[in-house]
Amino acid sequence: MREDNRIECAMAQPPNTTSQVPAGPVSRVRAQMMHDIVALEVVGRLSDLVEDLELALQLALAEGPRGVVCDLSAVLDGSEPDAIAQLATAGRHVRDWAAIPVAVACQDPQVRGELASYPLGRHLIVTATMASAVSEVVASPIPAVHWLRLAPHPTAPRTSRDFVTRALLDWRLGRVIPTASLVVSELVTNSTMYAGSDIALSVSWHLGALRLAVRDNSPRLPRQVYSVLDLHGRGLTIVAGLSRAFGVLPTSDGGKVVWAVLDASPPRTSERGSRVNPAGKGSPMVTAPNMLPQLARRPSPLFSQRATMRSFG
Repeated sequence: MREDNRIECAMAQPPNTTSQVPAGPVSRVRAQMMHDIVALEVVGRLSDLVEDLELALQLALAEGPRGVVCDLSAVLDGSEPDAIAQLATAGRHVRDWAAIPVAVACQDPQVRGELASYPLGRHLIVTATMASAVSEVVASPIPAVHWLRLAPHPTAPRTSRDFVTRALLDWRLGRVIPTASLVVSELVTNSTMYAGSDIALSVSWHLGALRLAVRDNSPRLPRQVYSVLDLHGRGLTIVAGLSRAFGVLPTSDGGKVVWAVLDASPPRTSERGSRVNPAGKGSPMVTAPNMLPQLARRPSPLFSQRATMRSFG
């Protein structure tokens, strides 16, 4: 372990309380942590607050919870077609990274039916009650996760490559190492150069998909420079080209999470060793933290440019 990088490996702590979680400047969407699941309670007309719900959902997903449940039991006139169509687009988060399920609890059967009719809406768990929504989230497979913290030091990209390599070897995913190493190096390099804050890096494996996520305290979007003279200018183009999905999520402390998902098929049964425990129901190889590490030492204003911070999809 290099002292100049101030690397800290952290393990999960099992949640044991119900607490409030920040939802940013969302006045009509209340976020509450139910153990390691974020519950978003919506009050009012869906058409008036569906954008607030989307922002609250992104803030919740940035924290890496077990899942997110949107409670629409207090929504008025919930059958508005345009609002339901917009709500259905939340399914893109699950399409891109299924390890964090998103559920919608709604008593109106018409709303449930219309959500299921949209292609993206089919990625959502749609139930009549909060209890059933939470039960389905709990029953979903748990990903295997490793994460660490880095200082914005010139050696951070190299350390991130070494870290990802060790995790992939542990999961017997050696054939993914070249691609994953390049992607994580570009993400960490971009954060180191343009954010200048501590970095939280996570690598997660779930049902044939590998997710690399870099969190920092800067609200600035990842920088893409197109000059042919810039050695780092093509980094994000490389990441987008190698990834199944790639995007950005805002965080409630004013920072961001930049993530990329790669294809990573599990090894064949004959290739698995005693160390390998593929992610499955209730049996993650390394339990993920219920919340991604909060890097900010003091509260900072929420990044308010909603349109530009939408996750890609």
